[in-house]
Amino acid sequence: MENFEIIPPVDMSQPAATKPAKSEIEANARSDKHIWGIYIMLCLISLIELYSASSREVNVHGVLGVFGPLVRHVGLLVIGLGLMLYIQRVPYQKFEKPIWVLVIASIGMMLYVLFCGEIVNGARRSFNLMGITIQPSEFLKLSAALVIALIMSKNHNKHTAGVYNRGVIMSAMIVAVFGGLLIKQGLTNTLLLMAISMSMMIVGGVEWRKLIVVGVVYAMLAGIFLLFGSGRESAPATVDGAPVVEATQTEGRHGTWYNRIMRHRGDGRPKYEYDINAENRQEMYAYMAQANGGVFGVMPGNSRETARLPLAFSDYIYAIVIEDTGLVGGIVVLVLYLWLLARASSIASRCQRVFSALLVIGMAVMIVYQALFHMAIVSGLAPVSGQPLPLISKGGSSIIVTSIAFGVMLSVSRHAALNGAKRQEVKAEMESLPENLRGENPTMMQ
Repeated sequence: MENFEIIPPVDMSQPAATKPAKSEIEANARSDKHIWGIYIMLCLISLIELYSASSREVNVHGVLGVFGPLVRHVGLLVIGLGLMLYIQRVPYQKFEKPIWVLVIASIGMMLYVLFCGEIVNGARRSFNLMGITIQPSEFLKLSAALVIALIMSKNHNKHTAGVYNRGVIMSAMIVAVFGGLLIKQGLTNTLLLMAISMSMMIVGGVEWRKLIVVGVVYAMLAGIFLLFGSGRESAPATVDGAPVVEATQTEGRHGTWYNRIMRHRGDGRPKYEYDINAENRQEMYAYMAQANGGVFGVMPGNSRETARLPLAFSDYIYAIVIEDTGLVGGIVVLVLYLWLLARASSIASRCQRVFSALLVIGMAVMIVYQALFHMAIVSGLAPVSGQPLPLISKGGSSIIVTSIAFGVMLSVSRHAALNGAKRQEVKAEMESLPENLRGENPTMMQ
C-alpha cells in the first residue's frame, strides 16, 4: 500500500501572505505629461535639424555615409532616454547621496581636463573615454544646480520660510568654486551658474537683502574672472583648420573675451556691411542663414548655409533651425523651452517640500537659460560663446546631462506630494525624507 502524506487542513480564517502595500504617493505616481511632451518634441526637432545641419561631416563616416551623424545622434538620444526613464522612477527623496557622488566626479573630471584635456577652440574642454568625448563642464553645471538645491533645503529656516545665512554663503561659494573651474572655457558658463543659483535662491525664499548682497558678490567675481582669467594655451583656436586670431597667445582667454565683446559692440555699421574674415565668419554665416529662412523657411534639408557655417550642428544649430523652418519654427522652439520653464514653475509652486521645489526649478532653469543664451548668441543679441542648444545640438555630454535633468523633473512630478494631495501622501513624503530636508516650500500655493 502506498504511503500518503497527510496534509493539515488550511485555516481559512487566516489571511494569505501578501506583498507590502505601496505608499499612497507611490500608488498614485504619474509623470507630468507636459514635460514628457516637451521632451519628445525637442527630440523630434533634434533628429530633423541634426540631419539637416551635418552635411559638413558626412564624408568621415565611412559606410554610413550621410546617415552617419544621424545614427550616432539617435544612439545618444536612446542612451539619454534610458537614463531619463530610470531616474524618473527613482523617488527624488533618494537623490542626496547620488548628488554628492556626481559633484565629486564632476570636479575630478574638470580638474583632469584643466591639465590634460584636449584643446578645442583655444581652451581645454574635453577628454576622450573609450572613444567617447566627455565635456565635464556640462556635468559641472548639472551638479552645481543639484547641490545648491540640497544645501539650501538643509539650511531652510522653517520659522521665517527663508534660508539661513550659512546656506546662502555655501551656495554662493559653490558658484564661485565651480565658476573658477569653468572660467578657462568661457565666461558664459560662469554667468549661467550665477543666473541658475539666483533663480533657485528666489524660489527657496532667500530674503531680498541677501539676494542683493549675493548679486553684488557675483558681479565682483565676474569682474575678477574677466580681468584675471587669462591663460596661455599650447595651440591657437581653429575652425576647419583655419586659425582664428581672436587673441594672441599672450592674451589667452581674457583677450578672447575682450575681442568678442568689442566685436559685438561693433563700430556703428550694420552687420551686412562687414567683411567676412576668420574672426567673424561664424556669426556672419549664422546671420545669413537666418535671413535666408525668412518667415516660413526653406524646409529641412534645403539649407544653404549649413555647408559653410562652422559648428552648424552644435553651437549654431538654431541658425539652421530658422533657415529650415523660418521665423515660425524659431518661435516654436523658443516657446517649447519657455513652456518647460512655465510647467516646472507650476510644479515647484505646488510642491509641499522645498527640496522638491528647488530640484524641479533648478533643472528647468539650467536647461532654459542655456537655450536662451544659445539663441541670444546666434541671433546677435550677445557676444559669441559656445553654448549647445539642449537636446537639439549635437553632443553626447549635453544630451546625457539634459536627459538626466528631465529625469529629475519627472521624478519630482511623479513622487512629490503637490498642493491638494491627500494627507496620507503628504505624510508619506515627509517621512521618506531625512529630518533636515523636510522644510516646507515657501512658494507653495494655498
